[in-house]
Amino acid sequence: MNQTNLLSIEEIEEVMRRFEKANPNPKCELDWKNPYTLLVSVVLSAQATDKSVNENTKELFKIADTPEKMIALGRERLIEFIRPIGLSNNKSKNIIALSEKLVSDFGGEVPRDREKLMSLPGVGRKTANVVLNVVWNEPTMPVDTHLLRICPKIGLAEGDTPEKVERSLLARIPERFMLHAHHWLILHGRYVCTARKPKCAECPISDICKKNEIQ
Repeated sequence: MNQTNLLSIEEIEEVMRRFEKANPNPKCELDWKNPYTLLVSVVLSAQATDKSVNENTKELFKIADTPEKMIALGRERLIEFIRPIGLSNNKSKNIIALSEKLVSDFGGEVPRDREKLMSLPGVGRKTANVVLNVVWNEPTMPVDTHLLRICPKIGLAEGDTPEKVERSLLARIPERFMLHAHHWLILHGRYVCTARKPKCAECPISDICKKNEIQ
């Protein structure tokens, strides 16, 4: 991206201030009860909506909210719960495998360490960053499809891969906004700066955005 298409630090601060004013304490839209259920939910959310994950894990987590209980449940019964979410064969395989590794390598506890989290089957950098941010309030920047799409477009970051966009955002967003920044951006991409038809007329940062489609 040409540097002229990037927002200045002052503009980024203003974007973050507006997001903060509108939503001072944003929350993860996945329903979870402990670090393990959040981890499973994030794995299930790949190529699926948070709503579908929540709907189909409500009953699952009543009987399998720890790695040990998930292993006891077994893959075939797990598939029955998560089939409507999509990709149930691969996701069930990863969930059982990561549960086994949590028990064998980490005493059944979800580790508070990115590299250790990424050693679990089905857990990539984005998933690890979500867990670290949501559970332990670490200022990470999980880059999902929404952030990858909107951040270069708005001018907040440069890059065409999740890791490039993550590095750019970490370097450019002021530290005091980092705890909530990725939530604000995910919600903005999910509900305002949508892929098919961005709601530029309703956008709180339309006067700053580098690609406001009504300018």
